[in-house]
Amino acid sequence: MNRYKFLWYFFLFFLLVSFASRLSLLIYSFNEIDMGVWELLKLFGLGLFYDVVAYFYYIIPFVIYLFVMPTRLFNSKIHKTIALVIFFGVLYGVVFNAFSEWFFWNEFGKRFNFIAVDYLVYTHEVIHNIQESYPMPLLISVIFILTLLPFYVMAKKSDIFKEFFQDKSSYKNRLKVTLILLAVPVLFFNLLHKQTLTTLVSDNRYNQELSKNGFYSLFSAFRNNELNYYEFYKTEDDKKVLSHYRELVSTSNSHFKSNDLNNSFKQILAKGEEKKPNVMLVMIESMSASYMDLYGNDENLTPHIDALAKKSLFFSNFFATGTRTVRGMEAVTMSVPPTAGRSIVKRPDNHNMFGMGWVFKDKGYENKFIYAGHGYFDNMNEYFSNNGFQVVDRVSFAKDEIHFSNVWGVCDEDLFDKSIKEADLSYAKNRTFFSFIMTTSNHRPYTYPDGKIDIPSHTGRNGGVKYTDYAINDFLKKASKKPWFDNTIFIFVADHNGGSAGKNELPLYRYKIPLIVYAPKLIKSQEVKKLSSQIDLAPTLFSLMNWSYKSKFYGKDILSSDFTPRALIGNYQKLGLYQNNKLTILFPNATVKSFEVEELKLKSNRYREIKSSKKEIDDTIGYYQSASYFYMHHLDRK
Repeated sequence: MNRYKFLWYFFLFFLLVSFASRLSLLIYSFNEIDMGVWELLKLFGLGLFYDVVAYFYYIIPFVIYLFVMPTRLFNSKIHKTIALVIFFGVLYGVVFNAFSEWFFWNEFGKRFNFIAVDYLVYTHEVIHNIQESYPMPLLISVIFILTLLPFYVMAKKSDIFKEFFQDKSSYKNRLKVTLILLAVPVLFFNLLHKQTLTTLVSDNRYNQELSKNGFYSLFSAFRNNELNYYEFYKTEDDKKVLSHYRELVSTSNSHFKSNDLNNSFKQILAKGEEKKPNVMLVMIESMSASYMDLYGNDENLTPHIDALAKKSLFFSNFFATGTRTVRGMEAVTMSVPPTAGRSIVKRPDNHNMFGMGWVFKDKGYENKFIYAGHGYFDNMNEYFSNNGFQVVDRVSFAKDEIHFSNVWGVCDEDLFDKSIKEADLSYAKNRTFFSFIMTTSNHRPYTYPDGKIDIPSHTGRNGGVKYTDYAINDFLKKASKKPWFDNTIFIFVADHNGGSAGKNELPLYRYKIPLIVYAPKLIKSQEVKKLSSQIDLAPTLFSLMNWSYKSKFYGKDILSSDFTPRALIGNYQKLGLYQNNKLTILFPNATVKSFEVEELKLKSNRYREIKSSKKEIDDTIGYYQSASYFYMHHLDRK
């Protein structure tokens, strides 16, 4: 059956491009790869397997097409033209994907994953971001040429296409081949469901990622965008977990309002007179601790933020819960662990979640979520507008309020100017205000107004970091002239680190971020070195203001004498608890591993796998299973 020869030649082309892509990414990441002969053999061996799996998934529509097309029509001249155009498009798509993977790897150090899936939803932002970041006309031309060459060879130097359109097969004969070709991906689907074979390659995360196939990884991410904790992770009896949850989150100044384990409300009792200052919380896009001089960076990227930290309440051993903006928002506003799958901000069922917005509202505050971009991105507007906030996003900016913008939003200076205007409006109404401000300038394509800093716009991450540093300093200078300044707490915290890739499972150095609380007339400056994370921000803030309130927060007051140092970190599939210099991780194949953190530096860390203790397992499951339980049963609402 000549028509199926197309699939064979496409198979060879697909494997060749996949191999070339894997090899180029390996060379690019050479210093991060375990280069032992056995490790490389496993990497390329499993890589070939996943390439074959991806190929059989990829050809499903073409197998069906080859089956249903009648022989007479299939061999016609008009179909030949159509088929050749389709064939060229398929080849182009494979090469285009290889280039796309290169740039995705450059940004995230991973094969396509759930981030790529999310980006496919927001095509406007992603397409324009690509256009602003890369020389697309040149890249498209190069891809076209690289595709045209093998297509031309097959068309002119062989009899492939001539044989292809001299088919004489019947439906009966084609049915056998079709069933076999469709049975193979079904078999792979069932065999690989819930299986993670890449861990067999190496403990090195780069080796594991390189053994994957981009197409397969994208397909897998589509399938597993939601992860049911009870289906994929190690579990314990719910009653036992909920009882242990109470032990984990209890504090000396709190008590649970009910003995019913399903009721997670606890009453926080503060000492002293309650204070009600204004609060302006700035969540900074991708502000890694590794960019700051205070942590050891010598590139002078954050002179103003470094100076600000020295005259603020500075938490220097602070960790993000995840690697996405919505994870940071979730952790800071709700004070919950990073549950498996998508952030709660992204989920459809996220209205009336207990969080800091409602606590502020109960105290009489006017809450605003102020975002530089369009808030429909990542479901931000939906989340904030249904959890106690008014939304002020890019559509709220007048033309004369925008002096520079890119696809992600207005520049940080314009955002901060708008935030000051909104604060003025609240102050004029005699309303105490809480503003949650989300920046965007430190994001690819790293463009910003010219002449502000000594790094030209559109030249990379360092420029984005330094411009954000400049804009924050400008913001505080302008705010200091306002009548509400002395009675305002300014909080600066990153949403996540500037990168997520690393050799290890959940590389700790990729989660370390700064937390700065600045209020010169209200809060004394000091450095706090306790290990803590984003879920502790809200309880610590409310403690600073001596607030008594009902709470469902997992976090605790970092400044309290009974605070237990720990950090909860995750990456959508792997869920970690870092405490006592040990990292315990729950994997989506119902296993648990623990690692001793032998070294944690500015841009690296080193782990040694150890046996998990019962306490480490119980604590980790206690945090994550309880959070999943409360969400599934709608018990984390206000």
